[in-house]
Amino acid sequence: MKISTLGFSLVEKFAIVQAVDAVIVADGTIHQGEINALSQLMRRIDFETNFILQARNMSLDQGRAVLREMSYQKKQEIASILEEIALSDGFIHETESKLIASIFEYIGVRQGAVAAK
Repeated sequence: MKISTLGFSLVEKFAIVQAVDAVIVADGTIHQGEINALSQLMRRIDFETNFILQARNMSLDQGRAVLREMSYQKKQEIASILEEIALSDGFIHETESKLIASIFEYIGVRQGAVAAK
């Protein structure tokens, strides 16, 4: 994972962590690759383990609203993060793919926008 230089705010980090957590648990199994990717993400956007618990306390609507209000550049970064997390266990499970697609649609990032970066 490359290091982000976008400077996410605290509330943006909570929303990102909430979305990442949802993708990790979407297929019902937490894989070692996902744990490793989450550890890398912690360094990438500078957050600590306690963010996960706090992000789970944020409502889904609230988290997605925060993501939706971000700049398009930040949204592209989030899309990249979610795809990397989903792929970190070697494949993208159908439930992960559907969840990511719904997040992309809600925040206004088209599928495949990451590859176009």
